[in-house]
Amino acid sequence: MTVTEAVLSRRSVRGFSDRPVSRAMVADILTIAARAPSGVNHQPWRVHVLTGAIKDELSRKVLALRDLEPDRETHPTRFGEYDYYPAPLPEPYLSRRRKVGWDLYQYLGVVKGDRAGTWRASGRNYAFFGAPVGMIFTIDKTLEQGSWLDYGMFIQSIMLVAREFGLDSCAQGAWCHYYDVIREHLAIPPTRMVVCGMSLGYADPDAPTDPLRTERMALHEFVTFHDDT
Repeated sequence: MTVTEAVLSRRSVRGFSDRPVSRAMVADILTIAARAPSGVNHQPWRVHVLTGAIKDELSRKVLALRDLEPDRETHPTRFGEYDYYPAPLPEPYLSRRRKVGWDLYQYLGVVKGDRAGTWRASGRNYAFFGAPVGMIFTIDKTLEQGSWLDYGMFIQSIMLVAREFGLDSCAQGAWCHYYDVIREHLAIPPTRMVVCGMSLGYADPDAPTDPLRTERMALHEFVTFHDDT
């Protein structure tokens, strides 16, 4: 698979088969992805890889707490310990966010106004969408925006290398809402912050969300060429 093929075939998969992924394969993917660039070689990433009973128990804890404390997921900007969005979210970002959300719900048979349906659909995040491998990423709280930029390149590298290995993925900010549960479950020190989670495995072609493909801007919408032509 070429780099271009990996980039074009990467997507956020929200339905995985139960086909196992070996620890050796995950280790290879992470070893390669760790060649991602970082400012002055800080390498700010730390990864917790979850499989089997450890992964399932985290899902159980979060889903149980979710029903007791639903307000955790209703803040308009905050994901756990950091702000992901500005408030209010301006256009065109608000429309893009709404479109991908409703496109997803359409495949799940959830209609506008069905709050119970959207709640159940978003809850699939916390089962890692059925993937055999879950990941939780953390960062040192003392680091600043530059290291977060570095972290994005690392996570992207994981997803692209995974494609070469025939795997799919979904990066998940939703896990940050339950950073305290994650911290206790995985013995993460309080000096580190949960950045996001990720589901990793083989896509299930029969999953109702499998046909979902998100739109991208045309080149002229985001590029300005400064030249003499």
